[in-house]
Amino acid sequence: MRSVLVANPKGGAGKTTLATNLAGYFANAGQRVSLCDLDRQQSALRWMAFRDATLAPVGGYYAGAQMLFSLPQDVDWAVLDAPAGLQGYQLNNYLRAVDRVLIPIVPSVFDMAASEDFLNTLRQEMRGRPGGIGIAAMRVDPRTRAAAMLESFLKHFDIPIVAYLRNAQSYVNVAAAGKTIFDPPRSRYQREKESWNSLLRWLES
Repeated sequence: MRSVLVANPKGGAGKTTLATNLAGYFANAGQRVSLCDLDRQQSALRWMAFRDATLAPVGGYYAGAQMLFSLPQDVDWAVLDAPAGLQGYQLNNYLRAVDRVLIPIVPSVFDMAASEDFLNTLRQEMRGRPGGIGIAAMRVDPRTRAAAMLESFLKHFDIPIVAYLRNAQSYVNVAAAGKTIFDPPRSRYQREKESWNSLLRWLES
């Protein structure tokens, strides 16, 4: 079993969008996946409630109430959707349990400032685990000034950007139906799926 924590201290960064689409990717690849919702709002579980039974199955549960977090062992992948403001012993508990941490960041001065202490904490707590942290640049094209600003900001942390995911309405449309961009038909959302390739290679390496 392998696991990834999707986390950012700021709300609205795209954590649940990343977590649900990751779960959808693994499910459509024929792997057993559990979507562990750590947020009291339970947005990921609400998404699952809309998911049609004919689609590739995604299991899941609310895990935020566990004092000592333990991952399910009967799956191939566990995807953890973290709440905003995750810190302290809870953060350390999750970091000990997972293989990778994926941080969605929107390239705005407000989001980057809100993420600075969190990135420093992660880098400290995961020292000795090279390649364990990756950034997903959200709602941005890699050839823009906003992307360059984010790249400059991240140089101070030595954490790679593993994907640039553009601001596409398709994510909103599929989520409303409990779907992901990786669900059938295969011919749809090709541009969006291509932008995930580097992220998926990083996770599976």
